Amino acid sequence: MATPRVRIYLDDNAEPVIDELLPADVRIDTLDLADGPHRLVVRAHDQTGREGYEEIPFSVHNGPGIVLSGLRPNSTRRGEIRFTVDAFSADDPFDPRRAEARSRIPTWVWVMSLFVVAWTVWYGATMWEVPAQFAQTPTYAAEAMRR
Repeated sequence: MATPRVRIYLDDNAEPVIDELLPADVRIDTLDLADGPHRLVVRAHDQTGREGYEEIPFSVHNGPGIVLSGLRPNSTRRGEIRFTVDAFSADDPFDPRRAEARSRIPTWVWVMSLFVVAWTVWYGATMWEVPAQFAQTPTYAAEAMRR
C-alpha cells in the first residue's frame, strides 16, 4: 500500500515546489513570482498508488497596476502609434491624482453633453408660457398681440 502524497509543480519546472503527504495545507508566496500567467500542475497519489492530475492556470499581479490610454488590445493601427501609460501601486497611500487614469474625455461624452444642452435650450424656448398675471405688462403685451 502506497502513502498518499501530493507533488505540485510551478510552470514548467521539473522539481516540485511542494512535496508533502496528504492531506496537505499548501501555501505559495506569489511575491516571488513574476507578474503574468503561471500554471500549477498537481500530481497526487492515493493509497493504491494511482495518480491524479490537475492543471490550474492562474495569473499573478503584485506589481503596479498599469493603465494604458489610446491603444486597445487587438486593434489594428497604421503609421505612428501614440498612447499614454500610467502605473499605480496598490501599496501606496491614496493619491487623488492617481485615482483615475489621466486620459482625454471620450467623444461620446462631448456629443451627449451637446445634445443635452441643445435639448434644454429648445425645451425652454418652446415651452415658455408667460404667467397670466404678467401677460398684460409692457414686457409681454406686444408678444401677446403678435399671436
